[in-house]
Amino acid sequence: MRIQDIIEGKKEWRAHVARVKALPQDYQIVYKEIQKYLFKVGPVELATGTGLLSGIVDLFEEGAALEKGVLEVTGSDVAAFCDDLIKDSKTYADICQESVGQEVNKAMKKVTDKTK
Repeated sequence: MRIQDIIEGKKEWRAHVARVKALPQDYQIVYKEIQKYLFKVGPVELATGTGLLSGIVDLFEEGAALEKGVLEVTGSDVAAFCDDLIKDSKTYADICQESVGQEVNKAMKKVTDKTK
């Protein structure tokens, strides 16, 4: 990774944070919880920029402009809202599961090859 990429990434993140801070208080609270949830669940695309998070801010800005409460935008089950956002995204848990499966298959193949 080049230094220029790091600098651009920081600028992008700062601009993103400024957008979040401009949201109404209820939207900021829910956004922070969504962000924490997504960082724990671990969609791989979060590591490549702010695309998903920016999309959420876009949605929130639109909801705020229409004077909707944040839960009118997300629904009352915010975790389900998040899960729906990432349902087709690969997560770090998926990668870990694949790795474990591959390692088990390799180990089992060695054992069965020795018994033949």
